[in-house]
Amino acid sequence: MADKSKLPKPNLLDKAIAKVAPGFAVKRYRSRIMFAMASSYVGASRTKRGLSSWRTSSGDPDSDILFDLPTLRERCRDLERNTPLATGITNTKTIEVVGSGFKHQARLDREILRITEEQAQKKERTIEREWNLFWESTECDVARTLNGHGLTQLVYRQTKVNGDVFVLLPRVKRPGFPYNLKIQAIEADRVCNEGNAADTDVFAGGIRKDEYGAPVEYHILKKHPGNTYSYKNADWMKVPAFGKKTGLRNIIHLYQPTRPGQSRGVPDLAPVIELIKSLGSYTSNEALATEIASLFTVFIKSDAGDAEIDITETQDETGATSSDKDLKLISGAIVGLSPGESIETANPGRPNTAFDSFILSVSRQIGVAVNLPFEILVKHFTKSYSAARASLLTAWKYFITERTWLAMNFNQTIKEIWMYEAVATGRIKAPGFFNNPLIRKAYCGSVWIGPAKGMIDEQKEVGAAEKRINIGISTIQEETIQLTGGDFDRNHSQRTREHKMRTEAGLIANSGTPASLPKSGKTDDEDKDEEEE
Repeated sequence: MADKSKLPKPNLLDKAIAKVAPGFAVKRYRSRIMFAMASSYVGASRTKRGLSSWRTSSGDPDSDILFDLPTLRERCRDLERNTPLATGITNTKTIEVVGSGFKHQARLDREILRITEEQAQKKERTIEREWNLFWESTECDVARTLNGHGLTQLVYRQTKVNGDVFVLLPRVKRPGFPYNLKIQAIEADRVCNEGNAADTDVFAGGIRKDEYGAPVEYHILKKHPGNTYSYKNADWMKVPAFGKKTGLRNIIHLYQPTRPGQSRGVPDLAPVIELIKSLGSYTSNEALATEIASLFTVFIKSDAGDAEIDITETQDETGATSSDKDLKLISGAIVGLSPGESIETANPGRPNTAFDSFILSVSRQIGVAVNLPFEILVKHFTKSYSAARASLLTAWKYFITERTWLAMNFNQTIKEIWMYEAVATGRIKAPGFFNNPLIRKAYCGSVWIGPAKGMIDEQKEVGAAEKRINIGISTIQEETIQLTGGDFDRNHSQRTREHKMRTEAGLIANSGTPASLPKSGKTDDEDKDEEEE
């Protein structure tokens, strides 16, 4: 219930109208009360001085985004090319989220497929070998330029810089390679309405949708609109979103919507474009001012105001002479001045002592907007171990979220489409794959392992991992992934072979303790002398 003390009281005009037209007075007063109640939030006030000139938009997602999107993309790309801070933001996210790429581990559902553990492991190894054959070759790229790991880096970087990226999945048969599936990354600028038609409810940003908002068709320019060499007459191709027979995706649209019904993605740097641009200009101006200040400038002050150094010739230590046009002061030189002249030096106050603190203050605001703690953003760790660890853990939550999104929407999607071809061509045996979607999902199970988060204090973190394993709240596999990004199953097999080889060589005893090394035939003092030499 509204606070009566905040409701408007009848004024003299209200009372005067009430005497003449009571009904109209009641309606008028009721409207005043409703207006007062509608302004209960100070932030919604239209009368306060700080808010009265604030103009906002109430448009739907596409109305708010699509008109400004080309300009946002161009400016963000320019910042990423020319501003160190913007470049650092994109590089840091790409390195921490993707790194050298995601390692794939097949994880079959034993219960649904009704197979033994041994059978499952054998089948998983077969799937992993076939996937690596496809993914680790540049043949998976339609342009034969990047392998799957490089493409993962590329598409993630594009989503951060441009807001979204499109991935076509054509079939191209090439000799010597068993898979026809190919991957083609398409930059966001190329997807737009055919003929540059106006956006509508069902056709916006180059994407035609059905009545439920699901994509039906993508309109893609055959040439980039910014191609100054070969882009003349605009020509579009129309790509169906899904195949008619298989229902598989023909194109993957990678973006992170923040509003229901949003057709296109927004660049990562959009909220901080102005801040980063101003910060870059300020840094350049300060660098220029410091460079100018480093050129020691001397002014000759005279009563007439037109003083000149009356030196026609100077002589250096070797006896060489020079005219006043190329006069250079030498060490220990004494220069005479005319009567009434004195020396004045300029003090520009450079370097600016407030420069660093201002840069760091603005960088903190930028870090909040782009989900990077200040220490990670500027690579500036000066506080305690606990503070550094807290920053890394905060950043790691964001990186894990981004990694999960990318792996599920890009890597896993492509793997499921690839599995269709692998099973159809007989390279992978998967009974029931095409008949039952539950069985198909059981065969496509995967784990995607990215780069490890790293350790600040290895002894402490390995000790904590050991304790988590001992009390049963974690597994060796999970801790191996978290600490090193490795694979415990493969590590165990490799360590078993190494142990056997070292035991057979006599380097360790059967109990696992290191065996004593054979004597060299020299005394301890002789060995010590050789080490010191």
